[in-house]
Amino acid sequence: MIPLLLALAAAPNPSMAGPPAPAAAVEARYRACLGLVRTAPEQALAEAASWQASGGGINARMCNGLALTALERWPEAAAAFEQGAGDADSAHDLSATDFRVQAGNAWLAGGDPAKARAAFDQALAGTALSSELRGEVHLDRGRAGVALDDLAGARRDFDKALELVPGDPFAWYMSAALARRQRDLKRAQDDIAKAVAMAPDDAELLLEAGNIAAMSGEDEGARGLYAKAARAAPNSEAGRRAAAALGANGGESAPAPTGN
Repeated sequence: MIPLLLALAAAPNPSMAGPPAPAAAVEARYRACLGLVRTAPEQALAEAASWQASGGGINARMCNGLALTALERWPEAAAAFEQGAGDADSAHDLSATDFRVQAGNAWLAGGDPAKARAAFDQALAGTALSSELRGEVHLDRGRAGVALDDLAGARRDFDKALELVPGDPFAWYMSAALARRQRDLKRAQDDIAKAVAMAPDDAELLLEAGNIAAMSGEDEGARGLYAKAARAAPNSEAGRRAAAALGANGGESAPAPTGN
């Protein structure tokens, strides 16, 4: 999640940095703060607080929220992003939409899909999102819908995302997983095939392909997919689940995870 959030936040807002300051200095401080988010989030949090106290404005608010996200302090991060959105609204700044996307993802990661979906709704109501980012927000809104057991709403969001970001393998993956849950196996097979074609070595996608094959009665194909997923990323959660599924379905043992 952090790389996407940092990408969304990459453009500073020099005009909104509080007291007048050279744009280059504002941008340099903003990018330095984002660098700390990646490498030393506790320091980034302190820097953002200091900057906010001296008039850092929405740039400091964004860095604060991202630092809290990096530290997985989800409710605090969501609240920080929502405060940033309010500040941006007051200043008629289009970055309010980015803040709301960030808030939605923080609420979702923190286990509050209802608040997440509300934040995504606010982001989608604006006009600042590109088509690609709008598609990604629909994906996240669909994830919130699944968590809320609103599968019909999630299907609408995933279908809209597929219109807007058809080259994203995880859009097809999430659509396939939802179709499997709804027992629409033809849709699940078609969508996961597209996902795997785009990212053939991704363990999470291969695991889902195996699950769909198993549900479809294709036991040999499922075992092959589980084995491939386990080999692709043996130390990942998806790789471990694939190895367990392989063993449960009568396959040969996958390579044991190594390292940490």
